[in-house]
Amino acid sequence: MNLYTINTGHFKLDGGAMFGVVPKSIWNKLNPADENNMCSWAMRCLLIEDGGRLILIDNGMGGKQDAKFFGHYYLHGGDNLDNSLAFHGFSVQDVTDVFLTHLHFDHCGGSIKWNNDRTKFEPVFKNATYHVHQEHWNEALHPNVREKASFLKENILPIEESGHLKLFGDDMNLHPEVTLFKSNGHTNSMMIPQIKFGELNIAFMADLIPSVGHISPNYVMGYDVRPLETMRERTSFLTKAVHEKTILFFEHDPIHECATVIQTDKGFKCEATFRLTDLL
Repeated sequence: MNLYTINTGHFKLDGGAMFGVVPKSIWNKLNPADENNMCSWAMRCLLIEDGGRLILIDNGMGGKQDAKFFGHYYLHGGDNLDNSLAFHGFSVQDVTDVFLTHLHFDHCGGSIKWNNDRTKFEPVFKNATYHVHQEHWNEALHPNVREKASFLKENILPIEESGHLKLFGDDMNLHPEVTLFKSNGHTNSMMIPQIKFGELNIAFMADLIPSVGHISPNYVMGYDVRPLETMRERTSFLTKAVHEKTILFFEHDPIHECATVIQTDKGFKCEATFRLTDLL
C-alpha cells in the first residue's frame, strides 16, 4: 500500500465560524485572520494506492461554481486536483474509488464538472465508484435549514444520475486495512476513515478535527449541527487515538498535514506535527 497527499487548493472561511465560541484573541494565534476576519484553510485529500485500486478520500470544492460563489470562498493557491494527482503520476482516469466522508461542498465539489460545451454536469472520475453513507446521502437530499447552503444539488445529484453511486451502511468494507468511525456532531453520518499502514494507524479527520487548532474538544465550529455531540465524539476518538498512537491527517489545516496527540492534566495536546512523506 502507498499513501499520497492530494492538495486541491485553499479557501477562506470566517475565523469566528471555524472556532465557535472561542474568542478571537485566542483563535487568531492559531490561524491569523485577514482584515475581513477570514482565515485560509486547506482542502487536503488522501489517495490510497493498493494493487489495482486507487482510492481517493474527498476531493475539494472543484472548479465548476460561478464567480459569485468563489467570491464568497476565495479559492486560492497553486494546487488543484489534477496537478496534485499528476505530481504522483496519476490522473482522474486512474482513480477506481472515491470515498466521500460527507457531502458538504468543500469535500465533494471536485466529484462533478461541466462537460465540454457546458450543457450538463458529468463525473470527474469516470472510472470510479463513488461511496457515500446511505444515511448521509438522505440527509443531503433533504437538508436541514442549518446545512442547506453546504449541500449543493449540482455536487450531489449528478453522481446518482451517472450510475457511479454506491451507498453503504455501517458495515461498509472499503478496504481490508480501512475501518470507519461514524460521527454525527458536524453532520449526520460523517465517516472518518482509519488506515492501517504497516505498523502505523492513520486517521483522515475530515471535519471532526479539521486542524491542529481543533484538537481541543471545546474548539467546535459554528457549522456543526450538534456541538455537544462533536465534543463527545472528539473526546472518545482522541482517547483511543492516544492509546493507539494514531496519527491524525488534517483535511483543513493550512500548514500541518499530520500530528500525534498526547493527553495531559490540561487535556489533549498536539505532541508533534509532520508531513505524510516523513512517515513513508
